[in-house]
Amino acid sequence: MTGAPGLIRLALRLDRVVMPLWVLVLGLLPVVYVSGFDTLFATAQERIHYAQISAANAGFVGLYGPLHGDSLGELTVWRGGFLPVMIGLAALLTVIRHTRADEEAGRTELLRAGVTGRFAPLAAAVLVTAGACLVMGVLVVVTLIGHGLPAAGSVALAVSYTVTGWLFAGVGAVAAQIADTGRGARAIAVLVLGVSYVLRMGGDISALGGGRLDWMSWLSPIGWAHRVFPFGADDWWPVVPAVVTTLAAVAASAYLSTRRDLGGGLLAGRLGPASAAASLGSPIALAWRLHRGLLAGWTAGFAALGLVFGGVSTSVAQLAEDSASMGRIFSQLGGSDSIMDAYFASIAQTSALIIACYAVQAALRIRDEEQTGHAEAMLSTDVSRWAWGASHLVFALLGPAVALLAEGLVAGLVHGDPGPVVASALAQLPAVWVLAGVATLLIGVAPKLAAAAWVVLAGALLILIVGPLMQIDQWVLDLSPFTHVPHLPGASFTAVPLLILTLIAAALGGAGLLALRRRDLPA
Repeated sequence: MTGAPGLIRLALRLDRVVMPLWVLVLGLLPVVYVSGFDTLFATAQERIHYAQISAANAGFVGLYGPLHGDSLGELTVWRGGFLPVMIGLAALLTVIRHTRADEEAGRTELLRAGVTGRFAPLAAAVLVTAGACLVMGVLVVVTLIGHGLPAAGSVALAVSYTVTGWLFAGVGAVAAQIADTGRGARAIAVLVLGVSYVLRMGGDISALGGGRLDWMSWLSPIGWAHRVFPFGADDWWPVVPAVVTTLAAVAASAYLSTRRDLGGGLLAGRLGPASAAASLGSPIALAWRLHRGLLAGWTAGFAALGLVFGGVSTSVAQLAEDSASMGRIFSQLGGSDSIMDAYFASIAQTSALIIACYAVQAALRIRDEEQTGHAEAMLSTDVSRWAWGASHLVFALLGPAVALLAEGLVAGLVHGDPGPVVASALAQLPAVWVLAGVATLLIGVAPKLAAAAWVVLAGALLILIVGPLMQIDQWVLDLSPFTHVPHLPGASFTAVPLLILTLIAAALGGAGLLALRRRDLPA
């Protein structure tokens, strides 16, 4: 552990912008939901009516989790049911950045050449992330109590968020020992997070319908966080398996770090073909080999999401038969007076924001290839920078189209009418392309700030989550490209905003590739 305090200070300095950002955003979202519900419901009877309908509806239980009460605090916890996923994602990415990514870049080897113990880098990464999650939890407690919510429920919610972050920090630490690249470690950890969310979703939907698969929720760390039931039962014992799993994951990562070489992972990279002339004869062929595994995984995951979304659409349709007073609420939350249309429009936006992560990641592969030196070797041949950069940008543009098509087609077939569902999914593509264009522009103009593309994506996500509920000013909503996409199905379709977004994306991507041709490489 020698040198761990110095590495903690180094990690805090390196994350002095990104870490406070996600701590503040995730820590303040619960109180934003409280303010939004205060504004949304004119009377207590309307809030109770909304809670009763939502608690009995499989569609909303699948998206947000179980709801076991109608108080303002319980509604806030339920509406923020996706927050544990976001917290887990932030935690695992932070740990991987300061472990496997630093090791891949050679920084860990440089530090280990000094007076630094074997476990110091791993310990520093885990402690910094755990501390950030703790600060976020304190922020949740202070803001909710300040808004008048009960202290016991506020503490219970903060603890459930904090231990979820700790647990997935442990998952990120284990993934960093298994994979030999930062990209591989992130893929493993995000896969665990995704499986946890799907298990929670399937178990909760089954429990609502009296099925036999409710045990699935108890296999999910996300399910453990939901079963604390803040502001209701305040059941603390699901925190125990989360803490035990966290300790086990951290201990396992420390042990695994002793079973591998520095710079390597437990899973060695696969050897390439003996002769690659046929399969790697062009930039696009090489890009296909680099992107195909990730694209296949995202496509399969989105097809699975489509199966879930289509399966719960029948129960969502039951809301349409309820009182007309619910139309106003759902029109504010989903953009349409038709609850079914609002449901599919909502999942289309959510799916688009998720696949935008792939688009940004695929575009940033240009920067990764530059930093690892692969681009320099490739450009020493007769390959132009334009062809090299465009070969990766193709997957940032077409990859989301493939995944959204798979999700929309599967959901539509399960629902029984694939046309409108596929159209609502594909209508989101121009907004996704804008974010990929922003990443490409940053790579070309300010390569050291290329990671800021994730900040832009986080801002779009924040506007989507908070905007409809808080009824914030239109100019703020307009900052997100997803605001300008027609809310299909339900809204009238116009091609003008989609065309404008496409032109903006093309201008951003083209400017980024042009700037890439004119700057030093690597930079």
